[in-house]
Amino acid sequence: MNLKVGIVGLPNVGKSTLFSAITRNQAEIANYPFCTIEPNEALVELPDSRLYILQELAASERRIHATITFVDIAGLVKGASEGQGLGNKFLNNIRDCDMILHCVRCFDSQDIIHVEGRVHPKDDAEIINLELILSDLDSINSIIPKIEKVARSNKEKESTVQTLKKMQKHLEDSQPLRSLSLTSEEVKSIKEYNFLTSKPVLYVGNVAENDILNPSNPYVKALEEVAKLENAACLTISAKLEEELSQLSGDEAQDFLEMCGLTESGLNRIIRKSFELLGLITYFTVGEKEARAWTIRKGTLAPQAAGEIHSDLERQFIRAEVIAYDDFVHCKTRTMAKEKGVARTEGKTYVVKDGDVILFFHG
Repeated sequence: MNLKVGIVGLPNVGKSTLFSAITRNQAEIANYPFCTIEPNEALVELPDSRLYILQELAASERRIHATITFVDIAGLVKGASEGQGLGNKFLNNIRDCDMILHCVRCFDSQDIIHVEGRVHPKDDAEIINLELILSDLDSINSIIPKIEKVARSNKEKESTVQTLKKMQKHLEDSQPLRSLSLTSEEVKSIKEYNFLTSKPVLYVGNVAENDILNPSNPYVKALEEVAKLENAACLTISAKLEEELSQLSGDEAQDFLEMCGLTESGLNRIIRKSFELLGLITYFTVGEKEARAWTIRKGTLAPQAAGEIHSDLERQFIRAEVIAYDDFVHCKTRTMAKEKGVARTEGKTYVVKDGDVILFFHG
């Protein structure tokens, strides 16, 4: 799966610092708006301790993690939907992403310019949300007349028109589409349209290094309220601290985390939450050559999961031998799992579970 998470926010909120920390790449960082023009992209591995254990048990030569692409997108300003700043370019970059990571400044600093002249998380979030809403509204206003014309001769499209009008009203009320409840039939009728505000959002409050453990930061509290109202997720990190952490490795990184009073990095929390919001799970294949994690969506059937490895496996699928991760660790080998009766044979209707260790059989 080539899934993308777009990092967005106003200029100078810490997006590029966060991207640099997440990806260990050095994105251009400067104290002026639109430092980032062309989006930076990088593949990031999903931290998963289970894969290390499986590699050790199987004595696999290499370990291949599941990955996700993070994209550092240019800062947005008021009027982007009308072409202000980098306007349409910015919006098109978001359209290419599966999910939005909305970085919001939650710290004061006399040294770092705020494009609006003051720190106000609720207003800052609303600036970007409004531009995305206006962009979606412009799209939906042009789509509805075309579908209405088709619906005159195709009755099946009438439900699509009604759903689009329901969405149009929601957008006109300045509400993102992710906060609108739709039935499964309604979702199916408009699945071809790539609306910006229907994408899952993770708000990330960027706090100062010395404020990372402060549970009463008023800026963070305000951002959490925004997320709650929008049916979005929210977590807090210090981009500066994460940048420092990314320069360390192994025991040094763990010691640094403990010194800061943290149990894990913000990077791990962001990636895990991103997978959760995208509805993703991981299954494993294990052998002498490699131990590998594969990313699929929840609800994926065994043949389609096999198709993530190679299209031939899906097309010629016969069966899957499945061992739950805990059972594999307990038995230590596939042979022992068979002897203990915890290796199951599953067919085409099997829904793959997170942590399944699978061997596919095909024609």
